Amino acid sequence: MTTPRTVQPVTPLTFTSYVRARGPVLLRTARSLTSNPSDAEDLLQTALTKTYLAWERIEDHRALDGYVRRALVNTRTSQWRKRRVDEYAVDELPEPDPLPQPDPAEQQAVRDAMWQAVLRLPARQRAMVVLRYYEDMSEAATAELLGVSVGTVKSAVSRALAKLREDQELAEVTRAEDPEPVAGQVAPTQDGQAMAA
Repeated sequence: MTTPRTVQPVTPLTFTSYVRARGPVLLRTARSLTSNPSDAEDLLQTALTKTYLAWERIEDHRALDGYVRRALVNTRTSQWRKRRVDEYAVDELPEPDPLPQPDPAEQQAVRDAMWQAVLRLPARQRAMVVLRYYEDMSEAATAELLGVSVGTVKSAVSRALAKLREDQELAEVTRAEDPEPVAGQVAPTQDGQAMAA
């Protein structure tokens, strides 16, 4: 003979104790479903409300976390489906604002000044810079073509780039192209004195 199962009356206190004990874990789950912490709290409250309304029908209270998680996912899916996106019919698509294009004449002046500065480099450095940056060859390919080591190419190109950065004629053209100095650069003042930007 089996003993009849006694059903304990479920009171709001047991639900409250469950929420107090498992609330932080469930909130973490809700936050993983939404990108906004406030929305996550609202989502959890809605799921807990549904759980509270079904509390007496839930037979296995050991599986409550699964029930609440399923309520979280279902609620979030419903919210997502109900989300309304406004669409407006228009005769023509709006034209995007064109990005300001640099003046082609100024670009050509910078390219010419750069080439003149490269021509002022020593022959070996010039060859390595041309092969690396104008011909877009790798350091290894440049080294093989010139019959030197990769380290030689790296150091020669590094010295050449330093000379190009210090080239006064090139600096004048690029300064005219970009009048606002970058932090750390030296900019001339009205009276010709240098001032750090």
